[in-house]
Amino acid sequence: MGATSQPQGTQGSSTSECLLEVPFEAYRDSPDGDVNKTVRVQTVPRVVGPRGWRQRLAPYVPSFASRRDDDDEDSLPLLPENHQSKRSCRSRYTRCLVRALIVFFVMLGIVQFISMACGIVLSFFPDEYDRAAHIWKHGDHDNVDDVTHWPTDMSRDIIPKGCHSHNDYWRRVPLFSALQAGCIGVEADVWLFDEELYVGHTRSALTSRRTLRSMYVDPLVKILEGQNPITPFHRTIDQPPHGVWDTDPDQSVILLIDFKTDGAATYPAVVKHLAPLRERGYLTYFNGRELIPGPVTVVGTGNTPFDQVTANSTYRDVFFDAPLDKLVDDKLEGQYISTVKRSTGLGQGLSGMPDAINSHTFNLTNSYYASVSFRKALGFTWPFHFSQHQMDLIRSQVRVAHRHGLKVRYWGIPSWPRSLRNHIWRILVQEGVDMLNVDDLVGATKGDWKIRIFDWWI
Repeated sequence: MGATSQPQGTQGSSTSECLLEVPFEAYRDSPDGDVNKTVRVQTVPRVVGPRGWRQRLAPYVPSFASRRDDDDEDSLPLLPENHQSKRSCRSRYTRCLVRALIVFFVMLGIVQFISMACGIVLSFFPDEYDRAAHIWKHGDHDNVDDVTHWPTDMSRDIIPKGCHSHNDYWRRVPLFSALQAGCIGVEADVWLFDEELYVGHTRSALTSRRTLRSMYVDPLVKILEGQNPITPFHRTIDQPPHGVWDTDPDQSVILLIDFKTDGAATYPAVVKHLAPLRERGYLTYFNGRELIPGPVTVVGTGNTPFDQVTANSTYRDVFFDAPLDKLVDDKLEGQYISTVKRSTGLGQGLSGMPDAINSHTFNLTNSYYASVSFRKALGFTWPFHFSQHQMDLIRSQVRVAHRHGLKVRYWGIPSWPRSLRNHIWRILVQEGVDMLNVDDLVGATKGDWKIRIFDWWI
């Protein structure tokens, strides 16, 4: 009692040790007991093994760190009991929160995967417009005595809409699916080889059967002949002829031809291949004094040379796709000076251009569209809405184009997420944009552009 205590076997030991001088009050059974005694206590070193996976993840996952803290709490019996219980409850809450977040993101990933898988599967099946396109190709007059049919009912119940079928030749049923959806605009990319115009996005996609005549010119001639029949009740063709849609006979189909090869060489071939439509009076044309509307309006884009489009001042039936971002406001003095050399292979709105553009360069006698890349003109819609500067720019471009008598079209509109795409469509239509450049015919023509939460993920 009262003596210094030293454990046995500590001398010469290979393990590290620590001796603590701990004062304590000794037990006294007599008033003369010595109370100022000190005991030396040896602490047993904690054996630390190799770091486990929980210890490696502790800096990144709070629950693992809190578990380690719990172990440390167990080794500190001198901490108050209520303090240990608070830290234990806090660690449990943290673990529950981390697990809930992990479950949430796992479920979100599963929903996203299922949505993508369903979208991929559905893409292999024709949509409602593809299924109905056979009516345009083969007709639906099995019984001529059926009172539910009439000569021009091919486009019955279809309301034309201001949408442009982007890369229409990629669809399962080119031209007819777009017409069935009510899209008034279709697009064909043409390549000139050996005096023939082949349709395709790239050279590697061209085939001998996919030509401008076979895919667009001849089918349009057949449709329009059906919409302008000669019957005992109608012995002459109306002037101008009726258009594709029975619900709106005055609406013209806009055939946008994208010149992929050299514009100077391709332009004469395009004019030549449009002859079947021209000979029947189906083309919109300018006669030197006024614009005469027709069931089909042809617009050249891509490498279409503006100088050749305007070369004939007394007749033209191919119109230009003007650069929307380079239009000059007729209420402002000045002009746009081109910084590129005169050429016929520079892309949309740039080929065969004059050295200077003023407020009279583009008008309805030589152009139909005024187009520009959405990203080039407006940039990104971040964070998922138009800024005030972007809204002012849209309104300015629409106002200037309409003063020139041109239709506004933005191409390259973001297609995903769908809620963002629908928001952009809704704002553009609201601000007076005439033509929506679309890939999703169903989504564009149904007009249901309300924001839904799951549209951000599919």
